[in-house]
Amino acid sequence: MTMFCYQCQETAKGTGCTVRGVCGKSEDVAKLQDLLIYTLKGISEIVVKGKVDVRELNELNYQFLNSLFMTITNANFDEESIENQIKRMIILRDDIRKNTNTRNLHDASTFVVESKEKMLEKASSVGVLSTESEDIRSLREMIIYGLKGMAAYTEHAWNIGRKNPEILAFMCEALSSTLDDSRNVDELVDLTLKTGEFGVKAMALLDEANTSKYGQPELTKVNIGVRDNPAILISGHDLTDLEQLLEQTTDTGIDVYTHSEMLPAHYYPKFKKYEHFAGNYGNAWWKQLEEFESFNGPILFTTNCIVPPRSEEIRRRIFTTGSTGYPGCKHIVADENGKKDFSEIVDLAKKLPAPKEIETGSIIGGFAHNQVISLSDQIVEAIKTGAIKKFFVMAGCDGRMKTRNYYTEFAKKIPKDTVILTAGCAKYRYNKLNLGDINGIPRVLDAGQCNDSYSLAVIALKLKEIFGLDDINELPIAFNIAWYEQKAVIVLLALLYLGVKNIHLGPTLPGFLSPNVGKVLVDKFGIAGIGEVEDDIELFMNV
Repeated sequence: MTMFCYQCQETAKGTGCTVRGVCGKSEDVAKLQDLLIYTLKGISEIVVKGKVDVRELNELNYQFLNSLFMTITNANFDEESIENQIKRMIILRDDIRKNTNTRNLHDASTFVVESKEKMLEKASSVGVLSTESEDIRSLREMIIYGLKGMAAYTEHAWNIGRKNPEILAFMCEALSSTLDDSRNVDELVDLTLKTGEFGVKAMALLDEANTSKYGQPELTKVNIGVRDNPAILISGHDLTDLEQLLEQTTDTGIDVYTHSEMLPAHYYPKFKKYEHFAGNYGNAWWKQLEEFESFNGPILFTTNCIVPPRSEEIRRRIFTTGSTGYPGCKHIVADENGKKDFSEIVDLAKKLPAPKEIETGSIIGGFAHNQVISLSDQIVEAIKTGAIKKFFVMAGCDGRMKTRNYYTEFAKKIPKDTVILTAGCAKYRYNKLNLGDINGIPRVLDAGQCNDSYSLAVIALKLKEIFGLDDINELPIAFNIAWYEQKAVIVLLALLYLGVKNIHLGPTLPGFLSPNVGKVLVDKFGIAGIGEVEDDIELFMNV
């Protein structure tokens, strides 16, 4: 076995990638990511044992978040950038250690590497399988994957100027605990739920950051056709990168289109002022291989999800920034003030043809918590009269597996007196279906990106309050969630912390769940997988 990774839903055979990642990452990239996480564990131990105030560690805090983000599935495939990040974090680690009175530190807090070869050698002994107990390993990794998702949301908020040192302190506490062999299963289960608690705080922080800067998302019709102008396609999740790109392309004759998870940017009022913000191009992340060919123009990745390009021509049109990286693609770094120079992308766009049209029409979104709560009177009345019998939360991720057609069929076949609440790229399985409305309320309510699953929790809690219920599970809401990577893990843990039970998770249950840990989730929270569409609909409708 040359590597081992089972952090995503598509992991090989549902058990783990051992030669090369299904995502496309190489053995060396996987090992370097393991070593980067190991380095962060060591930093966390120093912070916890040394009782370091994280508020005094501005540079380390940001790089800590960015390091976790770099290891999320499909974010960074570039060995050199990960190697450099390990070196950067070791320097920061040693700086705080020499200024802190700490003793009896773990190897993660003190190890030294002198070359890439030494890094790879070290990584081979500190990866996932270095934890011998299957159950302890399962819980440790679930916590780490939750922290990766939490880091993504916390970094986005940071980029907008919103910080919460309490979240960073917890992340150090949690990562440090994965070095502590005295922690038993029960303690790690408790820590897993605490990770969900801080996941809620991270998503709330980002929600406040986004809405304070860009306004409350509002009902919006988004064009999915194209214009005749040269264009740039922006993918990922970071709204500050989009804002800078829109500013730098104003009055250039270049249009900007969103791709995949960047679609919900159209729902924010502040972005509506840009006349060249043309629409959304394409579908979920995994279809980019074909869609990037027809787009013709340059593509900017602000975060995951990158699929290794099939041709050198497309590779030359891809630019990365932030946590992302891919060999041979230009990486754009922010200056000390957070500003990024996208002029090279703009210049390239001017030389390339306009996008080829692959579809026409529009899609409607913008149903984050503020917009939905403004419709609460209509929704409550529809529930009371029986016009709406059930809400299905179908947030989460899309992916390549044919079994994900389940979610399209599920959306088509649920009764017409039901409504889908969604967020994340899972919506591309059904957001272009003609499912109609109920008394003017669309039957697909898109709250936004995967992090906007927080909005769906806020909506559920508001309805619980309106109906005077004691338990969120008494609402006519069922959770049928698709997952793919680690941001979905923190969303799941957040929902469990909020008390949501009987969540169905698919298209497969996580490979990182040991049988015993899986049993705990089933017995304590009612977690289940998916079955046949008709059987699942009958089950949900009769609960």
